Formats: sequence, C-alpha cells, structure tokens
Amino acid sequence: MQQLMFEAAGSYAWREAPDPELSDPKQAIVRPLAVACCDLDVAVAQGRLPMPSWHAVGHEGVAEVVAIGDDVRAVSVGDRVVVPFQISCGHCAACVRGVTGSCASLPLMAMYGMAPLAGFDGGGFMADLVLVPYADAMLVAVPDGADPVAVASMSDNVPDGWRGVGPYRRELEALPPGDRRVLVLGRLSIGLYAAATAVALGVPVDYVDTDPNRLAVAEKLGATVHDRDKPDKSAKPYPVTVHTTADPAVLAATLRVTWPDGVCTDTGIYAEGAVSLPMLSMYTRGVRLVTGRVNARAALPDVLDLLAGQAISSVVERVVPWEEAPSAWPAMTGKTVFTRA
Repeated sequence: MQQLMFEAAGSYAWREAPDPELSDPKQAIVRPLAVACCDLDVAVAQGRLPMPSWHAVGHEGVAEVVAIGDDVRAVSVGDRVVVPFQISCGHCAACVRGVTGSCASLPLMAMYGMAPLAGFDGGGFMADLVLVPYADAMLVAVPDGADPVAVASMSDNVPDGWRGVGPYRRELEALPPGDRRVLVLGRLSIGLYAAATAVALGVPVDYVDTDPNRLAVAEKLGATVHDRDKPDKSAKPYPVTVHTTADPAVLAATLRVTWPDGVCTDTGIYAEGAVSLPMLSMYTRGVRLVTGRVNARAALPDVLDLLAGQAISSVVERVVPWEEAPSAWPAMTGKTVFTRA
C-alpha cells in the first residue's frame, strides 16, 4: 500500500509500505475516506514545529471498515467510522475512568500520525489502509447523513474544541441568562470548534482573533467576533474561557478575564517549556486552569451527539483530492480535508 510520509518541512511524498494484516481477534482494518489535517500538522508542515524526517502523517479522519477480527462486535465490514487519533484498549483503569488518551495497556501517547511524539506509532491516516488494534473500544459509527468532510476532524480537533465548553454545560445552564457567556481566543481550527460548541449549546460566545478568514467563519457559526490579539481587560469576566493561541501573554490575559471560580481551558503546546502565570490572582479568585491532551475517544459520543448535525463544515478551508496530497499537504494554512471515493 501507499502512505504519505513527512520528509522535511515543506516536503511530503507517497511511499510504499506493507499492507496491515489482522493478527488479533480484537482488531480491524479500515480504509480512510476523508482525512483532515490537525492544527499541529499545519505547524509541522510550515516548519514551526520541527520534527524528524520519515514518519507517516494524518490522524484525523472518517474511514470504512474493510476487515474485522472474530471478536469484533461493535462494527461490521462496510461501516463508516470515526477513528480516534489516540489508541486505547477500552478496558484498563485509565480507559474506564475516561482518560483514553493515557491508555495503560500501551505506552503513553500511543497514537496515529505523529510517530516522533508517540509512545506507540500506529502509522498515519493518509494511507490506503490502517490497522485499529482495539476495534470495539475505539471505532465510533458516523451518524447517518453526516458529511464526512465536516466530521473528519472528530478524531481530534473537534473534541479538543468541545472540551473547553461542553463539560461545563451544567455550570453554564445554572447561571442567570445574562451571565451565560463564553470567551474563545482563536487560532486555527480548535478555537472555531469551541465557538461552535457554545453556539450549539445556546450559549453566547465572544470569539477573539486577528485573522479575517477565521473571524468570518466564527461569525458564520454564530459567534460575536472581535478583531483583537487579546481579550479586552475591561470586559465583564466570563465563567468559561477557552485559550487556543499557545501565546503565554494571551493565556495570562485570558486568565485575568475568567471570573472567580470560573474555568479556563488551554489547548496549547508550549515548546519553550516554562510559562509565567498570574498564580496569585488565580488563587485568590479560584480560577481553574485545565491543560493537557484531549481524551478524544471518551468525548466522542457527546461531541457527535451535539455537533455532527451542526454546520461546522465552514471551518474547513479547503477540500483536496487524495492524489494531490504530496503538493497540498505542505501548503496548508488551515483546516484541509483530503477525500477519495
């Protein structure tokens, strides 16, 4: 089979690889149909996140099941499924408590499409075929009528945006209507998916960004948009804030406009390591800061239920034929989906 390989920043190529084979009754083999780039893929392609050469890429997508092991019961050959980017067994202590991104049956950060960062490399979704080690635990059926292009990022970025708002639905619903507000600091797709989550929940959302295209998409999704690089420090504080820019200064500003006992979810990766935080202010006001990797598989049922029928396809910047991937992947600037029949 062929799979798309990262050679160097700006250079990708199809390379031959062995076809995966079932070696355990719990496994399945899937054929990717619509594969989306992750926000992290864009950073790698542009050279902003240096990575070693020669790893298979792609970890967000919708696929068709083409083979299953004898013990697989949750899916059948021919089903269309979302494949979470993290590999998880579904039965260990970590998976049972919902932290499927830290499955105890596998090395930490077992995943697809990012071998240099992965504790266990599952290969990439930009491939003719992909092996799923724990089919019943991992694969989630695509809802009937859902657009594969719109839901291709359900593997990672959509749940990553959802987690900044969705888990706090009850907290928001308990507030007086005038206080039900969400602030999103946007960058690439995750902030847009967070804004879409708030809109789907019926919660007013202020979206802050400087990119005119993303601002237009956020407005189309139903957010109130603000062309700024940081939140307005004089604004009324928000019970729920979402920060996606990976800029420490913007994170600090976002924490300052999170109200007492509110929650700020940060989805950024800070390659520089130490980040200065307004800890005294956070302590005195009881602000909760949530960071870390999304547990995509655990979140998927709630995410699909809320967003699969929403008009989130506007987040997709470009749809590209599969065979054009080597030239289109390094040129990505935002959410790009690669499709084939």
